[in-house]
Amino acid sequence: MTDSTRTPNGELQIRTVAMPADTNPNGDIFGGWVLSQMDIAGGVAAHQRARGRVATVAVDSMTFHRPVFIGDVLCCYTHIERVGRTSMTIKIEAWALRREPGPRVLVTEGVYTYVAIDTERRPRPVDAAC
Repeated sequence: MTDSTRTPNGELQIRTVAMPADTNPNGDIFGGWVLSQMDIAGGVAAHQRARGRVATVAVDSMTFHRPVFIGDVLCCYTHIERVGRTSMTIKIEAWALRREPGPRVLVTEGVYTYVAIDTERRPRPVDAAC
């Protein structure tokens, strides 16, 4: 399935514009910036599902498909794949809306694991409000 026929999987969590300060030495957007935006999006979804504080414990997989450019609008979509007793696994897709007219493109996707934590930063059951 090509990007032109594929649509994002999950719920839109965040949208942000890639700025010149976010570039690597080659002039493209730094991959670490994309990862951090994806982590923010996953954290929003995890916080909502856990009804409280969460912490990122792992980036289980990550694939960079295409570069992100200055001026692109990065849109991060999340889908909860698994919920355990204290943790959850969230699939995150990052799509770019390019400055030039055209379809959005899948630029990065990954799977992150979050754990629900209490006020003492210890794991707590996902279904127990903090």
